[in-house]
Amino acid sequence: MTITLRHETPQDIATIESVTTSAFLNAEHTDHNEHLIVNALRDAGALTLSLVALDDQHLGEQHIVGHASISPVTISGGESGWYGLAPVSVLPDFQGKGIGSALVKQILVELKSTGAAGCVVLGDPAFYSRLGFVADDSLVLPGVPAEYFQTLAFKGQIPIGTVEFHAAFSVTS
Repeated sequence: MTITLRHETPQDIATIESVTTSAFLNAEHTDHNEHLIVNALRDAGALTLSLVALDDQHLGEQHIVGHASISPVTISGGESGWYGLAPVSVLPDFQGKGIGSALVKQILVELKSTGAAGCVVLGDPAFYSRLGFVADDSLVLPGVPAEYFQTLAFKGQIPIGTVEFHAAFSVTS
């Protein structure tokens, strides 16, 4: 399997929605609105980075099998330049093959190159710790267990405060 990563295009939007819906269909701890979040971020102009993963060996055509997005977060202490990684989606048949890791690594490289201060993620500590994220009680996301909310500082120290994701994360329909 050969995977290619690239930025989303307008022609990818419907497929990204389908991939995201499928990826979270049987996931625990979800409201199953991840596809709505991506669309709401895009509509609000808050989708800072959006990458897709393409499987190059499917009947000679490229098909989107994964997606990752980055959007700005607000920190109560007023620090700027921090972003949230979410959602990260890989079609169930392609999970466990390194596609999610490749998407996250690439999107973080691109985010860091923009001069961002850091990134936060809400997710599986076993997965995200392999990619450099650490649980740090300096930054808090209310209502979630601390070990599942992780940070990655690109420069400086991890700020102290409460994190708020973009309003698009509250979308329900």
